[in-house]
Amino acid sequence: MADKHTKIQRSKNMASIRSVGNKSTEMALISLLRHNKITGWRRHSKKAAGRPDFIFHKQKIALFVDGCFWHGCKKHCIMPKSNQKYWEPKIARNKARDKAVNRHYKIAGWQILRMWEHDMKRPEKMLLKLTAILAGK
Repeated sequence: MADKHTKIQRSKNMASIRSVGNKSTEMALISLLRHNKITGWRRHSKKAAGRPDFIFHKQKIALFVDGCFWHGCKKHCIMPKSNQKYWEPKIARNKARDKAVNRHYKIAGWQILRMWEHDMKRPEKMLLKLTAILAGK
């Protein structure tokens, strides 16, 4: 199926997709952390490897919020039918980068918590996991 948009319009559409402040994931997680009085975190440490969405320096925890499409969620990532020569390697590179970033933090003695965009539909499950890690369990 041909794209309905011109290359220029498609480029503008893709550029407008926000990578920070996404209401369905990051902003919802901030609200959840604040509501449950979880402190000690910082957002978007630009100097940190892989740019974690949230970082707990004292506990050495890096928290990443991965979008189902962009990070290749097995449950929800539906590859576009058009331009597959671009999208398949793009998602594969993202997944490989995620693995490399995980290795980097583990070697440095940090814990990694990766949550999927779809995890925000059941935030209590993610919250239990995070609080257990913060408690050192």
